[in-house]
Amino acid sequence: MDRQAIATINAPSAVGPYSQAIAAGDLLFCSGQVHLDPASSTLVEGDIATQTARVLDNLSAVLAAAGRSMADVLKTTVFLVDINDFGAMNEVYGRYMPDPPPARSTIGVAALPKGARVEIELIAGRAG
Repeated sequence: MDRQAIATINAPSAVGPYSQAIAAGDLLFCSGQVHLDPASSTLVEGDIATQTARVLDNLSAVLAAAGRSMADVLKTTVFLVDINDFGAMNEVYGRYMPDPPPARSTIGVAALPKGARVEIELIAGRAG
């Protein structure tokens, strides 16, 4: 199976040996994004709603670089440092996801890279 790395300057660059996303056949595997501003490479401050919006904007940019959108998302995994942030994260998340929303897992974790409070990864298909 052919694999193609997807990269865009409109989302934070990889900070290690990984790609922003890998396209393989009709599937796109997006690495987890945190609330980094792509221009400054610093974490966006603010509440969990603001941070979640930045994460989803970053993922939207990676999807766009692969010619896809949130409508193509099949599965997401959300990682929260504080599971009590679930409600606020969920409200913002719902504004980004079309009907029917993708399958999702939400996991409470002890810590995330760079001190982030929320990280989301996803798998997308290809509409058609």
